[in-house]
Amino acid sequence: QVQLVESGGGLVQAGGSLRLSCAASGRTFSSYTMGWFRQAPGKEREFVAVISNWSGGNTYYADSVKGRATISRDNAKNTVYLQMNSLKPEDTAVYYCALAYNFARRPMSAMAEPQTYNYWGQGTQVTVSS
Repeated sequence: QVQLVESGGGLVQAGGSLRLSCAASGRTFSSYTMGWFRQAPGKEREFVAVISNWSGGNTYYADSVKGRATISRDNAKNTVYLQMNSLKPEDTAVYYCALAYNFARRPMSAMAEPQTYNYWGQGTQVTVSS
């Protein structure tokens, strides 16, 4: 069983930055692909970013955050991060991290669907004021 715990959310003004963290339990964190999703009120959960567990961490981003977000991981700390800069009010959402086995090493562009993930955290609220 894997547990994921997000932190780092909060209230920030437009143009500001936040770094979200997601700590995972278990000893095989380095074996898993890790993703970030978000869900705004009344909207479906949407993909934000994903990082692989091979080749130094291949990454893939949603167009809506490309150039403003950076996903990274620290396998020694069992933690994945999402750095968000130049935040906009439309970035307001609950942000979730997710873990995928992805033992077939599917490309990161194929990991944008929620159903490809095996475990989810409880989420952390990000609110961007205008």
